Amino acid sequence: MTRPLRLGVVGLGAISPYYLAAAERLSEWQLTAVCDARAEALEQFPGRAARFSDLRTLLDRARPDALVVAVPNDVHLPLCRDALAVGVPVCVEKPLALTPAEGSLLVELAQRGGVPLMTAFHRRYNDAVRALVHRTTGREIRSVRVRYLERIEEHLGGEDWYLDPARCGGGCVSDNGPNALDLVRLLLGELTVTGCEIQRDGSGVDRQAMIRLRGRTGTTASVELDWSYPGERKDLEVELAGGEVLHADMLAGHTGFKASLWHEYEAILTEFAALVRTGAPVGPGAHGGLPALELVEAAYRCARPAPHATAAEADR
Repeated sequence: MTRPLRLGVVGLGAISPYYLAAAERLSEWQLTAVCDARAEALEQFPGRAARFSDLRTLLDRARPDALVVAVPNDVHLPLCRDALAVGVPVCVEKPLALTPAEGSLLVELAQRGGVPLMTAFHRRYNDAVRALVHRTTGREIRSVRVRYLERIEEHLGGEDWYLDPARCGGGCVSDNGPNALDLVRLLLGELTVTGCEIQRDGSGVDRQAMIRLRGRTGTTASVELDWSYPGERKDLEVELAGGEVLHADMLAGHTGFKASLWHEYEAILTEFAALVRTGAPVGPGAHGGLPALELVEAAYRCARPAPHATAAEADR
């Protein structure tokens, strides 16, 4: 019988409970160690895994078979690099890094060492999304629309770095954008950004954005992002060549705040375990990390200058 893989988790913030719960439920994993630079986070961790305040010490002493990186976006690069450098496979929260240049460094390091590297685009594992993708197989798609709308202040979970453009990468485009753009790539493959409008608040944080894209065959797509939306709406709409419209509500059937994430992260760790066991440096969930960063950069580059949102607009 194959033994469970020893898992380390670095970052005990708002997203970590979904990884920890999935690791506990799945026979493929045994949570071995956790890491966080904040002493209070380690003190509040209820599990029996070894606790570390420094990743390099965790890697040296706990010797995990794989690592989950769930930390603020600005430290994805150094932490992933440390793990990949010693041959430890990595599953990192989206985005892969802050910029395509940083992402390229990690992809090159993983490929050079033959170490698995996976970007956790959790929405591609959503049950409604998977059902929609299955229904489009072999059918011509005319257009795709993704809406990713929420009031970010309700989703921080104490993680104020989301509202710091230097740490987040910008705002809704840099943080929610990769998830939404990955869904379009899942359906259409290679994409080109054809237009983008971004609305920022007085602190320079992206609050709203509309990104327009085109696939290789001319199929059009749009991604609407909003961090000032009253409530939460996350859905995917596909128009087929014959006029039929397919819809996936990512939140439907999952009662409770963020309830849809439990099954998505379980699917992520299931795929990551298979990737670790095969040893392939690039897996199904890994291939989109760098292209998503490139699309985000293209969106920022082509966005028309727009005035800052008023206080009333930011609070709507």
